[in-house]
Amino acid sequence: MGNFRLCPDSGLFFDKNAESLMKVNAVAAAVSLLVAGLLALGVALTRWPAVHLLPADQFYMYLTAHGVDALLFWIIFFEIAVLYFASSTLLRCRLAAPRWAWLGFALMVIGAITTNVAIFQGNSSVMMTSYVPMQAAPSFYLGLILFAVGALIGCFVFFGTLVIAKNENTYEGSIPLVTFGAMTAAIIAVFTIASGAIILVPTYLWSIGYIAHIDPSMYRIIWWAMGHSSQQINVVAHVSIWYLVGGLLLGARPMSEKVSRFAFLLYILFLQLASAHHILVDPGISAEWKIFNTSYAMYLAVLASLIHGLTVPGSMEVAQREKGYNRGMFEWLRKAPWGNPTFSSVAISIVIFGFIGGITGVVMGTEQINLIIHNTIYVPAHFHATVAVGTTLTFMGLTYLLIPVLFRRQMILPTLAKWQPYLFGAGMTILILFMMGAGTLGVSRRHWDMDFTGAALSFEYSGMAYTMMGIAGIGAVLAVIAGGAFLLITVGSLLVGKKLDASAGLLQSFGVPLAPEAYNAEPEILPMAAAVEEHGSAGFEAPGTFILAMLLLVSFVVYYFINWKYLSSVWPLS
Repeated sequence: MGNFRLCPDSGLFFDKNAESLMKVNAVAAAVSLLVAGLLALGVALTRWPAVHLLPADQFYMYLTAHGVDALLFWIIFFEIAVLYFASSTLLRCRLAAPRWAWLGFALMVIGAITTNVAIFQGNSSVMMTSYVPMQAAPSFYLGLILFAVGALIGCFVFFGTLVIAKNENTYEGSIPLVTFGAMTAAIIAVFTIASGAIILVPTYLWSIGYIAHIDPSMYRIIWWAMGHSSQQINVVAHVSIWYLVGGLLLGARPMSEKVSRFAFLLYILFLQLASAHHILVDPGISAEWKIFNTSYAMYLAVLASLIHGLTVPGSMEVAQREKGYNRGMFEWLRKAPWGNPTFSSVAISIVIFGFIGGITGVVMGTEQINLIIHNTIYVPAHFHATVAVGTTLTFMGLTYLLIPVLFRRQMILPTLAKWQPYLFGAGMTILILFMMGAGTLGVSRRHWDMDFTGAALSFEYSGMAYTMMGIAGIGAVLAVIAGGAFLLITVGSLLVGKKLDASAGLLQSFGVPLAPEAYNAEPEILPMAAAVEEHGSAGFEAPGTFILAMLLLVSFVVYYFINWKYLSSVWPLS
């Protein structure tokens, strides 16, 4: 009996063990997204002043669970599936240590359930950051530790698969760029999990009484080495998927593999240091350390994203122009497959991540400007642009691609699927922009009640702040509806979608392998991809992308100037 299945539609080879593990991790991710989305609705309708849905205790409980389920569980479950895909499937290699991989998955599920139960018991409403001296139940920290250990096992299985592929010569030349990006994400993940262990294990011991004291300043520094870096795993993962989708849908090849690989290397070296922008207002940390980490180090990390932001759409433009879409500056873009939800998800993700998430991230990393927006609702607006759109929408797009390829089911409701990325992107953009506006007017990041009802020292925001929070609430509702549509389409496809393989039954949609006769393929050695290192030698081949890049630069300069101007109005110097 063989171990590999050849997908007749994509030409991809799936190892039986890796295929099952990809499926169960993707399903666990979808469940986490469902929980996170329902909780997001409660949070948004409470921050919407005219609705103000939940009482204070429930609001903070919902906010804690939403952060953990959306930023950790949904994304990391999906990323483990991506790691197995990028190693086993793309390298045509058997998965290393499948039993260890199943153990890792089991620990992640147990950890996710344990943490959620601790939160919904009502005594762990410490938000995702869980800053001490706030103390959660011991099971809250234990669940996170178990989840992290399971994810770490998944990373090591990924590395082991790379070793097997190299030793068994399943590919020629260097590993593909997408796999290289996944390897970058896994390296950052190991650093992230190690940082989490350094702080969460003592905090767990503190919660059960074995350690008397955890220093809050020390906790924040080490926690953000985990908290910020975990989001950088997302960045690297979704950038890798951008390259994958461009290649599969448009036949796009990287404009320069060397430059793209160098950009991934910059992520490894500098992204973690940039986490200092979360603690720019903390006492006890030298100004020199803050300035170095949020300027020189962060700029090199930003350079990596700028490189990818140029090469990904640039490679798409070159591929489209090679197909004959050369009329004017942007025919290549107009004639792109905008009706394909995989492409539209990635395209919207690139735009929102770059123009909103990227620009606001650099602005927040400026120490002086950070003082006026730190701990305002501007901060979650920023990471909703980077994670909720940049990463989540990219993962949604990849899911649409993999339903027929991996799960062997035809997607249901194709018209709804066509519009879902636009609905989600529009809702999130409304939410983000108006949260940013409200944050600029000083609306607090975490406070349950804008009115400060009953407070001894109350404060009244301007009417514009209330209006912006209301519009942001409308955007949140729209985004939740779009998220629900995504889950309806994907889960519905797994349950009732037309079978593309006779043995693709209900259990097969949730991890059980297909019939034994499906695994009869013997993959050939993956040939070395044709190197593309000289784009532009025969002329300027991506002028449209260059114009878009210049538009991004002008937008950044204008927005940067506006924030300095605003700073001068609230911090006058003579």
